[in-house]
Amino acid sequence: MNLQNLWEPDFCSIRLLAFMPTNNAELQAQARKILDAIAFIPFEQCHPLTREFDTIPARPGIYAVRHRTDGSLYIGKTKSLKGRFGGGHKAFLWAWLDKYNDEDVRIAAQFISYWENPALVLELEAIILRATEPPYNVQIPTER
Repeated sequence: MNLQNLWEPDFCSIRLLAFMPTNNAELQAQARKILDAIAFIPFEQCHPLTREFDTIPARPGIYAVRHRTDGSLYIGKTKSLKGRFGGGHKAFLWAWLDKYNDEDVRIAAQFISYWENPALVLELEAIILRATEPPYNVQIPTER
């Protein structure tokens, strides 16, 4: 799949083709596509930090709090990206305590069209967390 054709011009995110994984191989492949999307989008195209998070849409997805040079600091899932960040987020507090410059931290997001299957979204997130082990994720789910 060519990720370049899926970039949305106004957002640091791409849309996956709306297919629901039906077996473990498809689930692993879908998790890899999400991880590639949030990890390899150019940092400058990610959502910058603002007090209002006005560049982030209120859509469901898996996201990464990324540092310009240190990579993914935190990975999570949410029903509303804007609501998740507008309501506060512990990764930003920790990044501030670790003295990261706010210009060097941005948000990459992957929208998910099948949020109505929470177990599937949880498993996708778990696969991505096990693969990356971001430093600000306190718990990394173990494989079943």
